[in-house]
Amino acid sequence: MRTATRRFALWRADLAGSVCAAPEECVEVLRDAGTVPVALEHRDRDGTATREVFATTLHQDGEWQFGGLTWPDDILPGTVVTVTWQAGKDEVVVRTTPLDEPVRVDGIDYFHEYDPRVVTREFEPGTSNRGQVLYAVRKQGRIFEDGSAVLPEEGLAVRCGLGRGARGAFLLRHAVDQLIREGYLTRVEGSVDSAAYPSYPAATGQKQADLLFYAPLIEEVPDPSEAGRADHLVNSFVRKLPPGAHASERQQALHEQIAETTLEPGYTFVKKHHRGQ
Repeated sequence: MRTATRRFALWRADLAGSVCAAPEECVEVLRDAGTVPVALEHRDRDGTATREVFATTLHQDGEWQFGGLTWPDDILPGTVVTVTWQAGKDEVVVRTTPLDEPVRVDGIDYFHEYDPRVVTREFEPGTSNRGQVLYAVRKQGRIFEDGSAVLPEEGLAVRCGLGRGARGAFLLRHAVDQLIREGYLTRVEGSVDSAAYPSYPAATGQKQADLLFYAPLIEEVPDPSEAGRADHLVNSFVRKLPPGAHASERQQALHEQIAETTLEPGYTFVKKHHRGQ
């Protein structure tokens, strides 16, 4: 009996369009079937298990996908779903997988398994200067499997659109400095190829370049009364640095002063600060 099980990360467009990617193995059988029942099995953030069946249609929009689903509010961009199809069965099953311990990724609470790369790319920047800088690094930078990303600092002003001249340079510098203080960005030495595509660590034979390195800030989900707040006070914490990077003498001294211990190699210290959009 023909079966298929595939895992897909949901993009913001999937959630907005009420669609889910379909395993290619089922397309030949189902594309002329008319209505296709799709069962969504989901456990919400409170742990309540739900199962809802949707009468969907299989259509092609670049890729084959089921349309006509209604996604629960706690399914966020980047959430991974498992889609299972078995020939001869009446329905396709779509499942989310709860995390053993929910996490907060850059201020957003995740209760289900997610793809860090999609979470990075689907960042909504807001209107602040720091948001525009972070958006450029996360959206246009080279992305790695853990959701981290690098982007050459040269040319960042054009990518961010913060204006030209002395004022634009001031706004950009202030936004980058703020993101570094908050632990979102780190300056690292890497390289770029002839098309300005970055590599970190630096690749042999390429031009050396100063890069901005973004790494997701992953925290425990705080008290429910704080959940969902993008503007909040963040306690000091230790964050792992990208390979080859080192904490500044200032950060080492701050850590020793506050934590009364020596900062381990490969880590930096981010002091208590106010984080917002």
